[in-house]
Amino acid sequence: MSNPSTAGYGEAAAQLAVQYESVAFTEVHHSRLHLYPAAPAAVLDVGAGTGRDAAALAALGHRVVAAEPTPELRAVGERLHPDAGIRWVADELPALPRLSAEGEHFDLILLTAVWMHLTPAEGPPAMATLARLLAPGGRLALTLRHGPVPPGRRMFDLPPEHTITLAQSHGLQLLHRGTRSDLHGREDVSWTELVLERGH
Repeated sequence: MSNPSTAGYGEAAAQLAVQYESVAFTEVHHSRLHLYPAAPAAVLDVGAGTGRDAAALAALGHRVVAAEPTPELRAVGERLHPDAGIRWVADELPALPRLSAEGEHFDLILLTAVWMHLTPAEGPPAMATLARLLAPGGRLALTLRHGPVPPGRRMFDLPPEHTITLAQSHGLQLLHRGTRSDLHGREDVSWTELVLERGH
């Protein structure tokens, strides 16, 4: 039985791949790119989907781990980006047990359109996991979704202050907060963008 946080994604993998890959990495991240580390850095893309962001970062010279719990999306990603130098891992929040057991630390962790799938109870252990996986001075870049929940999906619309306070309680400081409209043209959906940094 699939985790309810990923409900609806496996069945729609092919359709989602077209949607995800229709928007460029630079479009999604342009307001935060200047805060991302220079290559080569250790990067973790949590909820990597079809690997659009992971492939772009690998092409820049980063060492990228793509964590994606949905097998169908992982398969599409491996097919679309076969030579991108991405290491795909079946892992998911809040614990990321496989990556946590490996003990690697990352200079940049991305959570693009992922955080809204976690229940309020899963948020604190998830943030603790992410803080633990960040290298000293490492940065966490995440987006928060605001708007109606699509049928068949599990999402939560949290105020940005909630996530910022939670991150700060785990030693992460806010570097950037911005807002943007939805890149897929959904007028009732908007996003908050956050970049947080772990202390040295």
